[in-house]
Amino acid sequence: MKADGHPDYHTITVKMTDGTEFQTRSTWGSEGDTLTLDIDPTSHPAWTGGNQRLLNEGGRVAAFNKRFGGLSLKKK
Repeated sequence: MKADGHPDYHTITVKMTDGTEFQTRSTWGSEGDTLTLDIDPTSHPAWTGGNQRLLNEGGRVAAFNKRFGGLSLKKK
C-alpha cells in the first residue's frame, strides 16, 4: 500500500448559524480550525419545512385536469 494515500484527518470546530458549536473530525482545514456554516439543519427550509409548496395542489394529472377539465370529446 502506498504511503500518504489518505488526507490528514483531524479535529475541527463547526459553528452553526444559531451560534452553537461542536467538535468533529474532518479533512477540512487544519487542526483546530473553525468551520462557520451559512446554512445548516436549523435554518434550511428542507429541514425546517419553511418555504414549502402546498402538497394538496396535486401532481401533473391534477394540473392537466385543472387546465383541460372542461373539455369533452362527446358531441352535443
